[in-house]
Amino acid sequence: MRTELAAVAVTILAFLAALAINHWLFASLEFVPGINWVYLPAGVRLLATLLYAEAGAIGLLIVSWLVSFYIFFPNDHTRAFMGGIIAAVAPYLVYLGARHCYGVGRSLAQLSAEQLFALSLAYSVASPLLHHLWFASQGEDSVLPGFSVMFVGDLTGTLLVLFMVKGVQRLLRGRRA
Repeated sequence: MRTELAAVAVTILAFLAALAINHWLFASLEFVPGINWVYLPAGVRLLATLLYAEAGAIGLLIVSWLVSFYIFFPNDHTRAFMGGIIAAVAPYLVYLGARHCYGVGRSLAQLSAEQLFALSLAYSVASPLLHHLWFASQGEDSVLPGFSVMFVGDLTGTLLVLFMVKGVQRLLRGRRA
């Protein structure tokens, strides 16, 4: 239980750090609140589920609700609530697919660059698709531009985060040898 709580806490802190760094580096690339041309927190979402499975998804749900209710959509509680759920479910579904297809454990070490790219691509389709299907169900009519930007932002952010972490893992393994 202690390990899972630590994973939830690490997920929340990593997401908040990525959000702050993303705002610092890429604030000018924001398309609309919550959709950015480069979105590093997307990478943290997939990374957290790949490393921590359900505990990562729970951490993502908590932090996604926090930022949705207090930062992105403080006056739209339905959008904040659903957005938080979708933000946690999409990477978890990709994790389940990765576990089935690649036998993913709790490390990126066994994943090749091609597999990481495939998972990044799958997540970068799944998250915007689920978000924008929900937006469309709520009567929003301009979902295609938002989907496109969210896809690009999630893909770039996810690739940056996953390959940075994979590189750090490789460096650390090299030092131990």
